[in-house]
Amino acid sequence: MSQQMLAALAQLNPIMGNIAGNTAKLIATWREAQRRGAKLVITSEMYMTGYSPEDFILKPRIHKVIRECIEALARDTAAGPAILLGTPWVENGAIYNAALLIEGGKIIDRTFKHDLPNYGPFDDKRIFTAGPMPHPIEWRGLKLGVMLCEDMWTPSIAAELKRQGAEILITLNGSPFQVGRQQKRYEVALERVQQTELPLIYVNQYGGQDELVYEGSSFVLSPRGELRVQARAWSEDIVFVPFSSLNGALCPDPLPLSEVPVAQESVYQALMTGLRDYVTKNKFTSVLLGLSGGIDSALVATLAVDTLGVDKVMTVMMPSAYTSKESRDDAEQMARNLGCRLDTIPIDDLMTGFDTALADQFMGCPSDTSEENIQARIRGMLLMAISNKSGAMVLATGNKSELAVGYATLYGDMCGGYAPLKDVYKTEVYKLAHWRNAHKPLLAMGPDGSPIPERILTKPPSAELKPNQTDQDTLPPYETLDDILKCLIEKDLGVAETTMMGHDASIIRKVYAMVDRAEYKRRQAPPGPKVTRKHLTKDRRYPMTNRYSDKWRTQQSD
Repeated sequence: MSQQMLAALAQLNPIMGNIAGNTAKLIATWREAQRRGAKLVITSEMYMTGYSPEDFILKPRIHKVIRECIEALARDTAAGPAILLGTPWVENGAIYNAALLIEGGKIIDRTFKHDLPNYGPFDDKRIFTAGPMPHPIEWRGLKLGVMLCEDMWTPSIAAELKRQGAEILITLNGSPFQVGRQQKRYEVALERVQQTELPLIYVNQYGGQDELVYEGSSFVLSPRGELRVQARAWSEDIVFVPFSSLNGALCPDPLPLSEVPVAQESVYQALMTGLRDYVTKNKFTSVLLGLSGGIDSALVATLAVDTLGVDKVMTVMMPSAYTSKESRDDAEQMARNLGCRLDTIPIDDLMTGFDTALADQFMGCPSDTSEENIQARIRGMLLMAISNKSGAMVLATGNKSELAVGYATLYGDMCGGYAPLKDVYKTEVYKLAHWRNAHKPLLAMGPDGSPIPERILTKPPSAELKPNQTDQDTLPPYETLDDILKCLIEKDLGVAETTMMGHDASIIRKVYAMVDRAEYKRRQAPPGPKVTRKHLTKDRRYPMTNRYSDKWRTQQSD
């Protein structure tokens, strides 16, 4: 076999809007590719701006900057490898999601994304114009069948590229992480290979962008569908892939395969990546959170130290008369295990002050959630005050189960700049905590061993806002609640269908109504990384004013 092409897969972490910086990073990668003798550098989808740009890309000035930077990139890379670049591109007043082939100081060809996704976190049809059916790009005697992300999922596009003589399929991707998604990518890519009998290169973005997280995990399949190349997950990576001629067809030489994490490890890495990039890309220097002695704050604190380092994490314990000695001890032990700073600010006097200030307004009214919410809001106010003074960003510690049913206090425990567990159900919080106690993640800066004390993992969860309170005073057991929520949210099932899954109809109706009522809270929640099929704010758009569930007052079906 004779080598016909050495391709460099540029799995990079762009910063949204940092067009000059993203260009500089690509030039550094190009220089390394030139040094290694590569002939073609391939980026991810929309690399020049980062993906997904949302309405940022509608600013006319941005496209002038993009064009100027790409023209400069072409000049600076004229003597060396070609670049297949993912970028927004304007032609005749229309904005396209494009792949440009740059070589010899100029753009020699381009193709536009044909199948624009318009589901979940994607609004491409709102932003971009759909391109025509793609044609192969001719380059150095080869015909490159270039597809942009969703185009790979459309069989007719690969079929048309093959019909027009494509000799290899190359797909540039901005495909966000969700549990199990990488396996689906393999399956769809394999379908295109079996359909066309062509090798396939898949280059994906890495990094966090607001609530989306990209794991990288780029790969290459042979014409027989064999996995020949696997780039690293949860890391930037430049992979050099030799292609040889076998029986007149291109075939990738096999390389050692990087391991792709699965299950809890993949979710933990996603949360670390989302947190790290949200903090660093937005130029925060440190983070701050309330450490209550409960499981959620324990996991968030561990994530923060693993991700940012102990010197950039501050924790605050804010006990009241209802805070148990066990919780105080567990918070202190948690901080010791992580080695992070823990300040203690009792809130009893502040609670008394609010009671005094509201005495006339509350006269004759029994104690209820009003007094409980005041405690949560006192804690939120203290955290935000420290944040304002220190510059540290507050991390909210709530989970998806609580946010789904509104078991959270606006301007209290919901306050913060970022919520790492926003898309993690309570039962998954426990699984992640157990996993972290048994494993130290790759590149984690936290301690070895088990940072989360055993008692935090085993005691009944409680907000501790009144005597002897537990979460299950108000909510079904979390195993039941999460299963119902997955039916209602992830699968979009109704009450009757969820009942068929084995749950009590009265509990389902109660949970459904709680989810409906909490929509206004979710609109005000901080961002957090998407890891499931249906993120509560990125993927799910529901009206706040909605009486659909009212009919359960008169009938028992949905």
